[in-house]
Amino acid sequence: MLRAVVFDLDDTLVDQRSAAAAAVVAWAAEHGVTGVDGAGSDVAGSDLAGSDLAARWAAVSVPLFARWQRREITFAGQRRERVREFLGVTVSDAEADVLFAGYLERYEAGWVAFPDAGPALRRAAAAGLAVAVLTNGDEEQQRRKLARVGLAGDAGVLVASSVLPAGKPDVRAFRHTAALLGVEPGVPGPGSTGSSWPSVLMVGDSLPKDVLAARAAGWDAVLVDRDDAYAGDEAAAGVRRVRSLDELDFQPVRTAR
Repeated sequence: MLRAVVFDLDDTLVDQRSAAAAAVVAWAAEHGVTGVDGAGSDVAGSDLAGSDLAARWAAVSVPLFARWQRREITFAGQRRERVREFLGVTVSDAEADVLFAGYLERYEAGWVAFPDAGPALRRAAAAGLAVAVLTNGDEEQQRRKLARVGLAGDAGVLVASSVLPAGKPDVRAFRHTAALLGVEPGVPGPGSTGSSWPSVLMVGDSLPKDVLAARAAGWDAVLVDRDDAYAGDEAAAGVRRVRSLDELDFQPVRTAR
């Protein structure tokens, strides 16, 4: 029986990708970095330039952020390395911090919740389920994000990877979250006849980090695929996909009679 729903934060509840893309375009232009087209021609100011810059920023950021999740580098350290690699500069840590602050200010100003986020959180709570957010991020920043986009009151328990030994997809992140909620995955619920089922549902946009990792931890999972990017992807075969959180219908907890 389902007893808890755990949501990913970035690109599940909050449009992080758009905020990062808009921020890096403006920040990069300030430092003379522009996008290029497939032939290597400068296309500064075009939509293609923005797409190219966002893709380059992601290509730099994702592996460095993953290194932090594995605790191979500090949170501040991954930010500094992103600055150095993306801008192609050799600067001190202090200088890198100042440079990153210019991006961060724009990024945080762009935080917006998806319209279906608040209603989904409230439906889960109204169904009598424990609600939590499990996010790969810095706890202070993610709390600030939830507050700024108006979701703090509905998000339930926040579990950020900065306070864990490792982030998703490490199974310890899921075990820690389940323990905080007082539930165990794959165990009988109240009024059961002894059969076993996942008692925690993970809702997230990452197939490896949210869905497959949650399943490995004994949870159920739903893939949030807003752009239908996983259509026809064999890796997502057998995975429940939704284009919107509005498609999620949380079943109320049954109680023993």
